[in-house]
Amino acid sequence: MHTTILTLFFCVSIGTAITLPSSPPSSARSVDPSLLSVSLEFFAFPGYTALAATENCLNNLGALRGAPPAIRIGGTTQDRATYDASLGSAVNYTVASPADAPDSLTFGPQFISLASQMKGNVTLGLNRQLNNQTASLAAAKLAKQKMDNLFAIELGNEPEFYASDSPIIVAGGVGWNQNVDAASEKSWFQTFSSSVGNIFQGAVTLSWTAGGTLSSLGSDGAALLKSLSRHSYPQSACGGASTNLPSLMSHAGIVSYTQQYASEAAAAHAAGIKYFLGETNSATCGGGGISPTFGAALWIIDYVLQGALNGVDRLYFHQGTISNCAYCFWGQSSIFTPFYGAAFVSEFLGTDGSKIAMLDDGTSAVGVYAVYSSANKPLRLLVVNTNYFDGTGTRSNTTVSVTGLTTSSGTKQALRLTAPNATSRVDEGAAVTIGGSASFTSSCARSGTQATETTSVSGHALSVVVSASEALIVFL
Repeated sequence: MHTTILTLFFCVSIGTAITLPSSPPSSARSVDPSLLSVSLEFFAFPGYTALAATENCLNNLGALRGAPPAIRIGGTTQDRATYDASLGSAVNYTVASPADAPDSLTFGPQFISLASQMKGNVTLGLNRQLNNQTASLAAAKLAKQKMDNLFAIELGNEPEFYASDSPIIVAGGVGWNQNVDAASEKSWFQTFSSSVGNIFQGAVTLSWTAGGTLSSLGSDGAALLKSLSRHSYPQSACGGASTNLPSLMSHAGIVSYTQQYASEAAAAHAAGIKYFLGETNSATCGGGGISPTFGAALWIIDYVLQGALNGVDRLYFHQGTISNCAYCFWGQSSIFTPFYGAAFVSEFLGTDGSKIAMLDDGTSAVGVYAVYSSANKPLRLLVVNTNYFDGTGTRSNTTVSVTGLTTSSGTKQALRLTAPNATSRVDEGAAVTIGGSASFTSSCARSGTQATETTSVSGHALSVVVSASEALIVFL
């Protein structure tokens, strides 16, 4: 346990101190109760529902926030899937190895039934690439009929990557670009809306801007939408591309990266719709070597908060092929390290968090945040030290201090998320803990004791010491 004085640094320079705003500053943003949500790969969704860890992990996050995470069912395989009303199982496909994703599949009414049982509201992804409007419309109608938790329907996933011989492109006869895709989306939305209403999630793009699609849809197209979705992966592991953990987890880097979404979020909100990072995680193509690490868990904390500060209403962290997924939160036999970051940022936001503010200037390795209640009172502080420690040499630390606390003396409690180093992995036996010894079993049940540290308050000020590659919550 650490006994400390809480000092909040904007910069990581010794002796720097700031004053905690007594109410949310003008830069503060409201947070959705399901800010951190989950995307489940389409073909794998029924398999996820069979895992005890799925329900337990989602329940754990929901308990910390007071609302369940929202669920998006989709991904690459939604555009390979054809609805079959006569199918007796949820999905049907053949793969050479359980680690593979199918090139084609069918799904039936049981798939929709499973989706209807999810506790959070659900965005359902359906196929547009194969240009089988009849099948996708039948699935959409059944979802509308059976799913009380249905939030929105996607029609197509990352259409910028459709092959030139994709049926939807061939049928159009005019080639394929963002404007052509937007016209296709709009046409399908209009056809479907008479049966299911205006409940669509638009764009669903990675390299094309969601704002560009929204503009091409026009005001009448935007009126058909519940939400606008952009996909976001800061790095790529595709085709042997190299990834970089210090770059991923860098606080300054995260601040810079997420600023690109502010204008899209503003455009969506001006149109009266929600703006989501509807599929996101650390790196494309499963995540490579960086994604299962403690550094990625710290990235999740910072990334979620920066997303919210740039107007993102929800971030849906993608979970891919079960047990062949470096960035997944859980699998068949383990809870993976990134989940600890998801749980920790959820604990910081809490059931009572209404607005968040960044208190540092975004240019250093140390991020400092405050969460405020609906009554505009500061509730908790979070310090995330993204200085990279790989387990060699001496682990540095940073003293972060703040003045302006409402209490002049006494103590506050703090909760620490730590691991041996930034590359630590739970699935390789590393001790990743919250509050000294708390962790999660392979089924995502809580294990161990989550203990807090005592921090002294003097003269309306306190300080903490946070090691490199570590995070801390202070309860005000």
